[in-house]
Amino acid sequence: MYSETLHWIDYVVIVISLLVSLYVGFYFVKKQTSTNAYYAGSRSIPSWAIGMSILATLISSITFLAYPGEGFKSNWILLVQGIMVVIVLSGLVWFVVPLFRKVIGISTYEYFEKRFGFFARIYTSLAFTFTHFTKMGTVLFLMGLAISSMVGIDTLTVIWVIGLIIIILTMMGGIEAVIWLDVIQGFMLVGGGLIALALIMFIPEGGPGAIINTAIENNKIGFAPYDVDFTKLTFFVMVLNGVFYGIQKYGTDQTIVQRYLTAKSDKGAIKAALMGVVLSLPVWALFMFIGTALFSFYQITDFALPEGIKPDQVFPYFITTQVPPGLTGLILAALIAAAISSLDSDLNCLSAVGVTDYYARLKPKATDKQKLNVGRWIVFFSGIAALLIATIYIYAGGEGVLGIVFELYAIFSGGIAGIFLLALFSKKANKHGLYIAIAVCIVFTTYAVLSSTKIDGQPILNLGSLNFPHHKYMLGVYTHFIIIIVGYFASLFFKSDVPHEELTIYWWIKNRKAIGKNDL
Repeated sequence: MYSETLHWIDYVVIVISLLVSLYVGFYFVKKQTSTNAYYAGSRSIPSWAIGMSILATLISSITFLAYPGEGFKSNWILLVQGIMVVIVLSGLVWFVVPLFRKVIGISTYEYFEKRFGFFARIYTSLAFTFTHFTKMGTVLFLMGLAISSMVGIDTLTVIWVIGLIIIILTMMGGIEAVIWLDVIQGFMLVGGGLIALALIMFIPEGGPGAIINTAIENNKIGFAPYDVDFTKLTFFVMVLNGVFYGIQKYGTDQTIVQRYLTAKSDKGAIKAALMGVVLSLPVWALFMFIGTALFSFYQITDFALPEGIKPDQVFPYFITTQVPPGLTGLILAALIAAAISSLDSDLNCLSAVGVTDYYARLKPKATDKQKLNVGRWIVFFSGIAALLIATIYIYAGGEGVLGIVFELYAIFSGGIAGIFLLALFSKKANKHGLYIAIAVCIVFTTYAVLSSTKIDGQPILNLGSLNFPHHKYMLGVYTHFIIIIVGYFASLFFKSDVPHEELTIYWWIKNRKAIGKNDL
């Protein structure tokens, strides 16, 4: 433990922050009278608020704690993914946003069913679900571990208390409460990071100059290694990983696509998407640089770190030992806000997928009120499941959390970005070809995971020289290529019954002038 207690001012700040979160959830409860309001905010939310919500959703406890941890122990190589996301989205958003607003109701994966049939919808929605349950457990774990170490309260207690608050406010307020709460928490998050960085930079003798010079001398600022080597973590591995992550996150992820639907118009949705991702990169860079600055801080000052401290724990330790009362509470409140802004979005979106992709199909005659009630129960049970995953993390440990999250994302991505690109750019691609590609993708993923995951130093499936030789981040890249290549050529052996041009980029090319002029 770093500190047994906080100053009473810090507790007041944290409690006020939590009460405001609950208030926002209950404030919007009266408006949640339909699934359209609960999941899409009746398509009436201002674009700037949606943009801030996208930012807050992308910035979670993982950013607040794991990014500084990576910046402390290594360099900025994992930030390459964020840079590629900005580049990819700048070209993707113009046609993806109008397309989704035209062809889906609530669930992103409705698009895949219209393009490739029911199985494609189930496959992509399940991949989304697995990925986000993993993420939610990680966010809760990191947040609980950090707060526990700073205030002396049991990690399990912290996780369950804050987790239950998140479940309640999400159940009550729907997507509208989520978005407006994200606006508040987005400002808190950035403000907390800037305050912490200012203290790190100006406490040491020599100030920012000394911090930066020390970081440069120790090769902490940069994206090396630049080898064209896919067997280890390199700049080019992260470039490829970032390209497909950007396509998958902004083209197929329910937590982002659902926000496109809440805007008043296509133009507003495009503006919100660009605002969210453009703001995300400097915030990711801010927290990565905090880790770099912390390395320099403890190199050039007389302050010592506890023996055996993990990189992910350095930033919480600094907050506890160096930040004055009041500001400590503000930064902790920002950390909690980071968790809330990510998790409330995940829960609402998992509920949307559960209701529209599964419940509505099993109960086609269900009333909108019944769907809304089921949606709230899905929020509750999804939240409890995430809490249980976080509890497992406590006993299993969580060293190198950011790297673990990236690896799991690569595994669970299941070629979804490849499916999306195939659907968008190929008129000839059809469901028969795609299903063959998915089968090949599953076989390849199973082989790669089992032959590269080691227990007691030995791969689970030891094929000798045939073991998967490359870094696990490349697994996600290869699955997308498999889907595109196998899916396209396999489709040539089958005849498509229905033309799907209206579901491809070619619809946008034909109608882009009308989209820009009339804001379809």
